[in-house]
Amino acid sequence: MEPDGILLIDKPQGITSHDAVFRLRRLLRTKKTGHTGTLDPDATGLLVVLAGRAAKAAEYITANDKTYEATLKLGLATDTQDITGTMISRSDDLPEPEEVIVAAKSFTGVYSQIPPMYSALKRDGRKLVDLARRGIEIEREAREVNISELDAAPLGDGLYSLKVSCSGGTYIRTLCDDIGKKLGCGGCMASLRRLRSGGYDVKDAIPLKDCESLSYEQLCGRLIPTETLFADLPVLTLGGFFLKLCKSGCEIYEKKIGVSYAPGTRLRLYDEDGFFALGEVREYEEGAAVKSIKVFRL
Repeated sequence: MEPDGILLIDKPQGITSHDAVFRLRRLLRTKKTGHTGTLDPDATGLLVVLAGRAAKAAEYITANDKTYEATLKLGLATDTQDITGTMISRSDDLPEPEEVIVAAKSFTGVYSQIPPMYSALKRDGRKLVDLARRGIEIEREAREVNISELDAAPLGDGLYSLKVSCSGGTYIRTLCDDIGKKLGCGGCMASLRRLRSGGYDVKDAIPLKDCESLSYEQLCGRLIPTETLFADLPVLTLGGFFLKLCKSGCEIYEKKIGVSYAPGTRLRLYDEDGFFALGEVREYEEGAAVKSIKVFRL
């Protein structure tokens, strides 16, 4: 039977998220793989890998909150906004730690962030990073991100540790660059490690190198149920006639089953054997109804 579920990996430095998933595809003996959020090659930490039918969930996962551990280097600004890039400016006139901590914390809350050119975002089908490598820079629209928590502490020599909890889609490299701009001395990211993504923690992850020492059965035994991706969604259990209708692709009117959810609400759909599909409440001429939008088990 094809493996099915989620594997939590601690990605090492020096490989892309795609490379990590490709290795696991071979170890799990399945072509159906994916992940819930890219980590840059130089970044380490939690990579949530989807295997088997779980790979179908990627398009339905909302941008989960994430927690990172990063190092900010002040006095250096680069084109990539991290320490590997080409220097744009350098300054030896660095602010006092108290000023840095206040400036960093000022980004807590919602702020408009311009995505970096060195990113996997696409414009007209082309990745921004591919354009950047050719020396092309295009205008990017700022988008709102939410920094729910930000702690900073001095490490010496212009380096500061950052612990950042933020909304999905936040670029920590850009945050470091923005802090440096606010302080007037420039700044870039020197290191990055993802600690949490949604409800998953790197403490529960397995180092990628250790996966190759496990048997196929042991590795499959580390898989987490797909439904945990949707742990924050309400559960609707169906049976009998309504279950048959749902599994046939028909809508189930709320008034018929005695439930009431706001239009657009997504639900975990259960039968007697557990989770089988992701559902969504939609408005029809005869009223609100639940319809399965992605089936994970027949």
